Amino acid sequence: MRVLFISSEVYPLIKTGGLADVSAALPAALAELGVDIQLLLPGYPKALEFAAKKSVQIEVADFMGVGPMRLISARTPDTNLRIWLVDCPSLYQRSGGPYQDGNGHDWPDNALRFAVFNHVAAQLSRGLLLPDWRADIVHANDWHTGLVPMILAETPGQRPGTLLTIHNLAFQGVFPIDIYPRLDLPGGNVIPDGFEFYGKISFLKAGLSYSDRLTTVSPTYAREILTAEHGCGLEGLLQYRKNDLAGILNGADYHIWDPATDAHLPANFNLQDIAGKRVCKTALQAELGLEPEPETPLIVLVSRLTEQKMADVVADALPRIIGSGAQCAVIGNGDRGIEEQIEAAARQYPNRIAVRIGYEEPLAHRVMAGGDILLHPSRFEPCGLTQLYAMHYGTLPIVRNTGGLRDTVVDATELSIRESTATGFTFEGVSTTEMLDCIERALALYQQPLAWRKVQRQAMAQDFGWAKSAHQYLALYHDLAPFDAARPEAIIDDCVREKAAG
Repeated sequence: MRVLFISSEVYPLIKTGGLADVSAALPAALAELGVDIQLLLPGYPKALEFAAKKSVQIEVADFMGVGPMRLISARTPDTNLRIWLVDCPSLYQRSGGPYQDGNGHDWPDNALRFAVFNHVAAQLSRGLLLPDWRADIVHANDWHTGLVPMILAETPGQRPGTLLTIHNLAFQGVFPIDIYPRLDLPGGNVIPDGFEFYGKISFLKAGLSYSDRLTTVSPTYAREILTAEHGCGLEGLLQYRKNDLAGILNGADYHIWDPATDAHLPANFNLQDIAGKRVCKTALQAELGLEPEPETPLIVLVSRLTEQKMADVVADALPRIIGSGAQCAVIGNGDRGIEEQIEAAARQYPNRIAVRIGYEEPLAHRVMAGGDILLHPSRFEPCGLTQLYAMHYGTLPIVRNTGGLRDTVVDATELSIRESTATGFTFEGVSTTEMLDCIERALALYQQPLAWRKVQRQAMAQDFGWAKSAHQYLALYHDLAPFDAARPEAIIDDCVREKAAG
């Protein structure tokens, strides 16, 4: 099975959120199952710098009128997977992030930047760029890759099967319709049944319309996006395609996120010996300028500071959280107004609230290890990885019952604690009062060390590794690319093996 996995982010080459973690860990898990999986990523400056074993395979003097393009063969520095970098300096060699400039404004040519990326992906998957490799399956991810299924569906002749994974339906790649002629796309698709979207074009809608199969990153979110509340204007199309849609829960990469081996921590610990977690808490309080109070509950938030993540609700609640006797550490960035409100609270409560605007991977690991409680509410959450990491590090999550948060956290009630199924704390609504009530329940349990330790042990014992999900994706791949349609040579291989086995 040959799979081209296309993503706009792959950790550790480029990361703005969970997409990068998934795009690193899932391909690695599939490779362990014997899949010939190769990744495709835009040639951002950091990606070109950190990729290993680079060599130029293809050079085009002027690709789609944007100037020189090179296809660079490389390896991921941690898992040694084959990755192809689309090196197009006019589109990707820029300071700032993959989607925005240093001031947080979207690159004005994002439609062209990712259309070029999609065209390269389509040609690579069909064997038009490399003589000795083509894909049985193209696995696209989010709007940045949504044009690939449409391009392949409109291309005559044999093509790979296509699968699109929705990591967050709210991000849809919507652009003015007048950019369409510049994107070199098949004609006749700017219609409501194609990728026209309220007088504009949507890259994500293209993928939803033309992919052979669709997945999203948790079972609950797969049901939620069929509704008007969570469908973001695409619920009608998703309802039409619901028989092609599956929810497969994301996993955690325990090679990276494991307190027993994590090199970013001042002390390691595990389920059997958790003493090192206390060392991590003391060190984190010192690093962040919090009062050195080992018995005070430390509530941490590692998140984008946006309304989706209910960071506005958290900002409003900070004075009451501190009034309950807890300390808080907030790590992340997002809406400037929310950032400023949290920074003002930190100035009002020095040594009780610590704020670090931005994201640093090593600090995120230390916060997971040193915190007692992870505050991770969301108005909607396709899956969420942070709560999975937190549980493995013995930091009990507080989450709202939505999407993947509902699928992964079991509320600590008297019954669930007694039956040893509790792994955190959940609440239903989006109000400050409901969130604070849940926080109070968590703080009350924190004052009961034996019960707290029981829930903590249960949380740390959860296995959200990628193995189960990888098998589910592999089953989808086989449904999309039966040997007789996708790889005739595989039939011969199977016959040879069967004859050899008698």
